[in-house]
Amino acid sequence: MANPRVVLDQVNIVVKDMDRTVDFYRKLGLEIPDTVPDWQQHHRTVHGPGEVDLDLDSAAFVKEWNQGWPGGTSGVVLGFRVRSRDEVDQLYAELIAEGYPSQQPPFDAFWGARYAIVQDPSGNSVGLMSAADPDRRSGPRLPATE
Repeated sequence: MANPRVVLDQVNIVVKDMDRTVDFYRKLGLEIPDTVPDWQQHHRTVHGPGEVDLDLDSAAFVKEWNQGWPGGTSGVVLGFRVRSRDEVDQLYAELIAEGYPSQQPPFDAFWGARYAIVQDPSGNSVGLMSAADPDRRSGPRLPATE
C-alpha cells in the first residue's frame, strides 16, 4: 500500500506509578529522558529507533486529552497518524456512523494536532491524529496530583 490511510506511530501507556514504570522500561534498555520537574509524574516520551513513539502518561493527565477515558488507572491508547486535519474528522465520523463508540470527539489538541479517540470492538482506545502544526500549539494544563 503506497499511501496508507493511517500509520501506527504512537503507543500511550496510562500508568499507575510513573517512577516504577520508568524504572522498569529503563531496565529493559529504553532511554527515557527526565523532563521538567512538574511533569515528571505525568508524562514521559520515548523516541525509539523506529517510527513509533512510546508515551507514558498518568491517569490524571490522560483526562486532559481523552475526555472519555473509561476510568481506571492504567491502559493503552494506540495512536494512528492520518494524512490531514480534515481526515481526522472524516475517519472519526465514519467510524462513529458504523457504531464504534467515541471516547473523544475531534478537537484541536494543545500539542498542535487534530485529535480524536474511538473504541475498537474490544474496548481498546484508538487515537486518530493529524501532524502537529506548531502554529496551533498551546500549553497543557498541569493535572492535579492524585
